[in-house]
Amino acid sequence: MSKLEALECHFTWILDPNRICLLRLCDKLVDIGTEEGNPWLGHIYNLRGFIQCKLGSPEDALSFFLQAAEAFRQMRGEDEGPWLVVNYGNLSWLHHLLGDQAESEAYLSKVDALKKKYPTPSEDLLHAELYAEKAWTLMKFDTERELVSDYFQKAIKMQPDLVEWNTSHVIGLARAFIQGSTELGADILQKIRDAKEKNQGNLYLAAYDLQMRARKEEDVAVEARELAKKVLRNPVSSYSGIKAILRIYRNDTFIDEAIVLAEKALENHPNERYLKKCAALTLKWKIIFFSKSGVDESMINRAVSLHKELISLYPDSSFVMEIDLANIYAKSKHRQTEATGLYQQLLERELKPAEKQVLYNQYAKYLVFDLKDYNRSIDYNIKAAEIPMKSFYRENSIGVLKRIKNKGRSQKCREIKECLKNLQEP
Repeated sequence: MSKLEALECHFTWILDPNRICLLRLCDKLVDIGTEEGNPWLGHIYNLRGFIQCKLGSPEDALSFFLQAAEAFRQMRGEDEGPWLVVNYGNLSWLHHLLGDQAESEAYLSKVDALKKKYPTPSEDLLHAELYAEKAWTLMKFDTERELVSDYFQKAIKMQPDLVEWNTSHVIGLARAFIQGSTELGADILQKIRDAKEKNQGNLYLAAYDLQMRARKEEDVAVEARELAKKVLRNPVSSYSGIKAILRIYRNDTFIDEAIVLAEKALENHPNERYLKKCAALTLKWKIIFFSKSGVDESMINRAVSLHKELISLYPDSSFVMEIDLANIYAKSKHRQTEATGLYQQLLERELKPAEKQVLYNQYAKYLVFDLKDYNRSIDYNIKAAEIPMKSFYRENSIGVLKRIKNKGRSQKCREIKECLKNLQEP
């Protein structure tokens, strides 16, 4: 067992994966697609294999691990190399879990042979291929961002010619800023520009570059339109850059343009669930955040229809979509009852703490903005804040409670003070 635990592979990198997290990540990996030439295809198959193993489907796991090995061979143009160390480690673990110790030992021997054939300068260092795959994999779990950045930088330093590693590194930095966990420093913008220069054909990176510049209040509308035309000609993938382009249009001035672009993409590929997701997203933005620019019942009905379809297309990761659907119902003049009913169903459902936190925060907004029930809204913000898990939703609810406390007008100020005083650290 100690040999298995010493391996560098998914089974030793991700020790306690959450089932909900695995199901959602599986959907995200499917939406990336398996287009030939994707430099991360081997990594995608390796991660999908690990997820299937953890979800109790060892046969599917084996299939994905074997596809990963083949993808690496095609991408690298060689039958073997250090890029197979993680893959062989995963296969050793899988056969061990299946009770086939002989096959497990065979893959352990293959790992040892590769490490001898492709040694690193010291035992403390991993091969560049391992640093890159470890960084990419941990990035997908959206944790340990500093460690992810460190692994990418080590891989890039060892093999600077592999531009996709640098591209993924800077996209990770950009995403961290978008999600609010880092400041947008001049160094991040420069790294994005440098990566774009080295990888000019990567539209995903180009879209992130425009999104970052738009955040700095640059006028990038013309460039975004030109990039959108290129993205629409490319194969459908969550790596195409279309969502980053749509986010550039997420404002009063251009939201209608975002809706048209998403619908055009869907018209070109009417059966692609990822594009249905993009179209639904733009309609949600318009209805919930930019309704002053004009929302009618036909738009709400279209959004409802798309969200219902998405809930069936993403059965394992549709929870947030159901909340979005409830919020869309709430903006209709005729569907308040459906909003209340759906929220009630969600509140009665058996949920994980992270899901409860999202639901309580969103339900608090619904209560205050749509039902004008200020006291119950405070109750649910307190519920969200009391769940000791770090998230945007918790911080948002805490911020709301602090503002109410500081104004001092609510009859629930004492409860709020007590809540804030006794909050547990995540």
